[in-house]
Amino acid sequence: MKKIILSQFFVLLIGTVFAWTNFSIELFDWLNKRTCTIGCAANLTNPFLTPCFFGALFFTASFILSLVLLLKSRKSSVG
Repeated sequence: MKKIILSQFFVLLIGTVFAWTNFSIELFDWLNKRTCTIGCAANLTNPFLTPCFFGALFFTASFILSLVLLLKSRKSSVG
């Protein structure tokens, strides 16, 4: 079970970094009034209304829950 929790943690970590990187690129392009370079739904769309932002939020929430689960599993195995 510990290996599954640990692998879930790393998958969500990678997904979270990837999602926030994509959102940051979208935000940078939008602030500089450039067309989106990573495939937004429409050009010059507010990045806070795109699926990248909501995906980054959900990945972050899942990552935090996974971190809590990982820390609790380590506490229970230690003590």
